[in-house]
Amino acid sequence: MMDAGFVEHLATNRYFDRTFNSEAVKVLPGEYIVTTSNMVLVTVLGSCVSACIRDRVKGIGGMNHFMLAESQDRGALSASARYGVYAMEILINHLLKLGASRANLEAKLFGGGRVMAALGSSMVGERNASFALQFLKTEGITVVAQDLLDITPRKVYFFPYTGRALVKKLAQTNNDTLARREKEYLARLTEAPVAGDVELF
Repeated sequence: MMDAGFVEHLATNRYFDRTFNSEAVKVLPGEYIVTTSNMVLVTVLGSCVSACIRDRVKGIGGMNHFMLAESQDRGALSASARYGVYAMEILINHLLKLGASRANLEAKLFGGGRVMAALGSSMVGERNASFALQFLKTEGITVVAQDLLDITPRKVYFFPYTGRALVKKLAQTNNDTLARREKEYLARLTEAPVAGDVELF
């Protein structure tokens, strides 16, 4: 039986990806997923950051998607996969629970783009990227690849079983929609209950 802390933030948007002829899961902001299967994990990032972490020996891996490094509130909201500290911890802990070995973990990091001009001075993407790199360094998990910062949103495909990752830079026409949705999501972070459905894409 999975405990509530794991279940609350699990990505549930599953589909069959015809391009890769594979089962796939779309990971939305505040969600994460882990798998022991050969499947593809997909997310779209602007200012958000996604950590793709896997056991390079066993092929167990997962992906998270967070908007802010940490909550200003030390209460219930901080224990949410919306925030980097919790999103990283819950992803790693779930991997270990499935049998991954901490010594064999490796990570790939994506996102942290500056796509919200109105929030440019707040450096959301830069803070997210810096947090993720520092967190993994502190945990002793090697970052084997990264595509961080820039001003372009990106779509990420991660194959935990093999460790392969593909990044597709999104056209400028998609940028405005993504920026608007991220801004709305950011505004709702402090208002919505932790267990609520806050979807960005």
